[in-house]
Amino acid sequence: MGTVGTYLGTVEGADRAALERIYAIAGEVVPEAEEGTSYAMAALLYRGKGLVAAVQARKFLSIYPYSGAVIAANSEVLAGFETTTGSIHFSAEHQLPDAALRRIVEARRAEIDAKSR
Repeated sequence: MGTVGTYLGTVEGADRAALERIYAIAGEVVPEAEEGTSYAMAALLYRGKGLVAAVQARKFLSIYPYSGAVIAANSEVLAGFETTTGSIHFSAEHQLPDAALRRIVEARRAEIDAKSR
């Protein structure tokens, strides 16, 4: 079991299923992503950079695409979700739509690719 799998083993119930969904979709979008750690969070890494992390907080679940620019550029698909400069908050009952999640992950991948050139 990798870093993400180990972390998910600490989360229970609907929250775990919601976080597993994030990692599953991100893995479909970027199949070459690898499990690792970024900013002390279990994450998927792409080209050695943080692609996405999804974690359980006390009052909500959060997605970290490791880029405020990615969040800002996709604000229209995030309407109805609380965001900060670095995270998107959601719950097991109110999850990001698949299309929005795919768009966030694709944007982060493109950002990493652009910086790698």
